[in-house]
Amino acid sequence: MDLRIERAQELVAETGRIESFYRHGWHSWSPTGWVHPRDPVVPIRDEGRRLGHDDPEHAFETQVGGSGVGVARCADGAHVLLGALTPGARVEPDGELLRGTTEAGQIEWLVVEGTMNEVLDAYVQDLTSRLGRRGRGRMRVWCSWYSYYADISEEAIRREVHDAAPFPFDVIQIDDGWQTGIGDWEPNAKFPNGMAALADAIMSTGREAGLWLAPLSAGADSRLARTRPELLLRDAEGRPVVAGINWGGPYYSLDPTADATADFLTETIATVRAWGFSYLKLDFLYAAAFPGVHATAMPRELAYRHAAEVMRRAAGDDCYLLACGAPVIASTGIFDGIRIGPDVAGFWEDAELAAMGDASGRGARNAIATSSQRLWLKGAFDPDPDVVYLDRSEVDLDGRMLESLQDLARITGFVGTSDRLADLSQDEKTNLLSLLTDDAVIKRRPDMGWTIDGRDVDFGWVADGSEPAISQPNPS
Repeated sequence: MDLRIERAQELVAETGRIESFYRHGWHSWSPTGWVHPRDPVVPIRDEGRRLGHDDPEHAFETQVGGSGVGVARCADGAHVLLGALTPGARVEPDGELLRGTTEAGQIEWLVVEGTMNEVLDAYVQDLTSRLGRRGRGRMRVWCSWYSYYADISEEAIRREVHDAAPFPFDVIQIDDGWQTGIGDWEPNAKFPNGMAALADAIMSTGREAGLWLAPLSAGADSRLARTRPELLLRDAEGRPVVAGINWGGPYYSLDPTADATADFLTETIATVRAWGFSYLKLDFLYAAAFPGVHATAMPRELAYRHAAEVMRRAAGDDCYLLACGAPVIASTGIFDGIRIGPDVAGFWEDAELAAMGDASGRGARNAIATSSQRLWLKGAFDPDPDVVYLDRSEVDLDGRMLESLQDLARITGFVGTSDRLADLSQDEKTNLLSLLTDDAVIKRRPDMGWTIDGRDVDFGWVADGSEPAISQPNPS
């Protein structure tokens, strides 16, 4: 294995003729995997989706590129990796070269040649030696999202806590729908006894209480946006930076470098910790890595990392932090777990988005395709591939699709589900128990492959389309 480290703002690595390029996506939901270096780059057409799923600095690039790291598979079979050891870089194939650029001035770059596993392992080792490594290695989580979406209540959560009794979940996590607004992190009327009482109910069963927040965003109609304008990231014209469209309208980025933002984050995290929540799913984090005029000038991914470090200090080392919609490289060493793919769904793919070449949308296919290409990150943090489905009556997925989701959970060690537990058949309950207690022997094969108890696991069929797809329209 040939390895070297150089310090530069722009670095060019010689490779030989590049047959294919491993593109690493910017954040959790950004497509990741092998592409042809001269493949056309099709921007996401819808502005709301583009803002939420692509790096705004590179959303209209015509050149294939990746975030932080890229790998060339050359005509002679060699693999050459060029990876940044500081957040905020981009890697592109250029003929027989890999070209890396960064927003952060001169940084250290790793260049390594070898097998695919060798080059990725070397990158993880060097990246984590600089940014840190966190994670527990195994997580078993019930999450409210896919059964209830935002239609949750104290009554519903208490019912699921009761029904979870036979299953060895580590965490019962309350997802989006408990708060009064995005940025207004107080319980709404559906939680009349408050969040501390609900956390106590979960903890009384011997489990950790989990809670969802989007702490780096503020809904345009939120009290936070109206009363705390000093927290908002602004563009050169002084307008709040729109990070995406969701929850019925636009939401804004918080300025991750502002002292007021640090105070708000510290207070928010301290409050939910005092309620008793020790597992926090922090979502839509990419919002703080948008370009804008910062209170303190710094590259945008380092600015985001600054805010993430504030949240880690407020939460404490004993709190499990799961990052979603997060710039992956910039989140390493701060978060225990990081989502590594788009949202799963009870259908295979959105036919309309697939026809437009948008691989970032929710659906089982996109979740498997991207997550399976990021399993090498298991050496840096707990990779979260999103939930598996046990209740077949609620999904339009066949056996192979469901098995692939479960295999991802087994390989990562992050087993999440969201089924309404009382609705599971006896066979489905047995399958859930088996998955949660599975001690399968997981081994890597060359070039990013895996085995489970000696069984070869193949995710290639997802990307190459060899399995008939079940297409559904995008649900509202």
